[in-house]
Amino acid sequence: MVINEVIQRYPWTLPVFHRYGVDSCCGGAQTVAFAAASQGLNLGELLAELEAAARSPGS
Repeated sequence: MVINEVIQRYPWTLPVFHRYGVDSCCGGAQTVAFAAASQGLNLGELLAELEAAARSPGS
């Protein structure tokens, strides 16, 4: 899934992307996996936080 799709479906994941420094504007057309790899992020940790945020709107 690309970053912009995640944010459209689960807007409360935006703070997670910001915490990790993932570009949701110009880089929003990238997949989450590509963004993580290109920035040297731990994909598993990022996905775990995104999934937790997606399950808990407004947290």
